[in-house]
Amino acid sequence: MLVRMVYNSVRNMTKARNFAFLIVVALLVFAILSLLSNTSSAASDDVNKEYSIVPENDTMAVCFESLQDTRKLLYSSTDNDNDIEPEPIIYFVTPTYPRREQIAEITRLGQTLMHIPYLHWIVADDTSVCNNFLNNLLKKFGIPYTHIASPMPEFYRTKKLVPRGVANRRAALAWIRNNNKKTGVLYFGDDDNTFDLKLFSEIRSTKKVSMFPVGLIGDYAISTPVVKHGKVDGFFDSWPAKRKWPVDMAGFAVNLEYMGLSPNVTMPYKAGYEEDEFLKSIGLKMQDIEPKANNCTEILVWHTQTKNNKPPKIRISNGILRNNQFNLGVLLKKLETMGVSHISQSEGTAAQITKDGKSKSLISWFS
Repeated sequence: MLVRMVYNSVRNMTKARNFAFLIVVALLVFAILSLLSNTSSAASDDVNKEYSIVPENDTMAVCFESLQDTRKLLYSSTDNDNDIEPEPIIYFVTPTYPRREQIAEITRLGQTLMHIPYLHWIVADDTSVCNNFLNNLLKKFGIPYTHIASPMPEFYRTKKLVPRGVANRRAALAWIRNNNKKTGVLYFGDDDNTFDLKLFSEIRSTKKVSMFPVGLIGDYAISTPVVKHGKVDGFFDSWPAKRKWPVDMAGFAVNLEYMGLSPNVTMPYKAGYEEDEFLKSIGLKMQDIEPKANNCTEILVWHTQTKNNKPPKIRISNGILRNNQFNLGVLLKKLETMGVSHISQSEGTAAQITKDGKSKSLISWFS
């Protein structure tokens, strides 16, 4: 009897300990989940707090504009027939900023856009002065274009979350509004993205807002609408962040007539939420969205990104730069104008020339 009583007592104590252990585990799990939820909310709240009340002192200057299209060979011969209605113009907005890779990026994108008829290219540069080298490059493509200098307000440059490209896109929207552009299609295309030519024929028929997948985005490597029975039913994006429209900037196009129905169209300086706030400002509804790219099963635009490197400094004498018998002076000066590299007479990597496997300094080479 005594043994049985001891056994029952021990067993009851074990059950109590197990029950207490389970309660502790449950409380720990609840605490961890609450912490994760609060962290996510805090990140979103940080953004809202930082950009809740901010000035929007935009400045912009139209550097140059050309409405002439010199790419006549790209059009079919029937386009000259007065009975044929011209296709809608695509207003392709590209925000850009001075850096080592800028001219290379614009060159690559320009070579793509040269193949697209009925397109007006709006290039908005994050600088307070007009870049003549960039403008001369834009002229060479023969594409109708507008070159804008639209610097980001200094207020935002010191923020933890910098709203890159917003000042440029806002300047483009202002240009469209100021020039009374009420027909056509608006598309935001960054200078480092990669575009399939099919994308342009797809978005040209946009009636309200069209959407499509963008490759190389986030942890899913894709950002796309979810299409069910030919209609957009949701979104697949690895950074939802409580956004109503969790899409990438390159993943949608807007009909200007539809956009014109909303008088307060804007893109606020709110890093990470630029697309969401812009689409809210045009009053977008789920039923207005037109899925493109074969019901969002094809990738026609990729969010490629070039690695940004600091421009190197090359140490070279002024005398060698002015020597007209060689090409290096002209070439290195052009690279400096592009922002690819810098020239110095006292700092940086000493310039050398190699021949037959042997390297010599430029001074000894030219002496």
